[in-house]
Amino acid sequence: MLYFLYGTDTDKAREKARELLESLQKKKPDALVSRLDPEKWGEVHLEELIGGQGLFSQKMLIFADRVMENRETEAVVLQNLAAIGESGNIFIFLEQKVLKPILLKITKVAEKVQEFENVEEKKKPEFNIFSLTDAFGRRDKKQLWVLLQKAFSSDAVPEEIHGILFWQLKSMLLASAAKTAGDAGIAPFVFTKAKSFLKNYKEEELKTLSSKLVHMYHDAHRGIHDFEIALERLVLQL
Repeated sequence: MLYFLYGTDTDKAREKARELLESLQKKKPDALVSRLDPEKWGEVHLEELIGGQGLFSQKMLIFADRVMENRETEAVVLQNLAAIGESGNIFIFLEQKVLKPILLKITKVAEKVQEFENVEEKKKPEFNIFSLTDAFGRRDKKQLWVLLQKAFSSDAVPEEIHGILFWQLKSMLLASAAKTAGDAGIAPFVFTKAKSFLKNYKEEELKTLSSKLVHMYHDAHRGIHDFEIALERLVLQL
């Protein structure tokens, strides 16, 4: 079973996680409690925590404190997400910022997902990350670089920025090979915009950019280069 608490109001999120853990301890007084942080994570075997077998014969309450801030740990958790959700042991994850695609996966298997948002941060004007796609399509290097800096300062993560640029590029490639939105398999509005952007790029340039974006993502996660710097370099080379 999985409980997932997250958000920018870290004090409230942590308080709720503590209350939840105490409540579950009262309901299951014989359960073993395991508290994990990024440093302790490497010392545990996730399979044993999920199955409650081997070293652990009793049911367990596992409190994982911001372990997914480590990308390798995040990948391991996502790979075992279904098993965590189905486990007879109870997992409480406390995180701060979570990407929407990851949150969607977690929501599908979790018993409960709860966000704690900082009210003051919510009042800040929200950056529209989709504004990057128009500048990219127009091949407006200067504007795209400015918007990229705004995206970084709004705490958008490189994966999110990369994903939106790759989505626009893919839409343009699909539109270039189709006569209608139906043929391209994309929405009419997206198709029309993508078609209008094709005059700014040659087909080979789009294919080259696609290859660069794919390699950029994997190289960044292998530690070959810094993701933010790689994105800036791509924009400046348009």
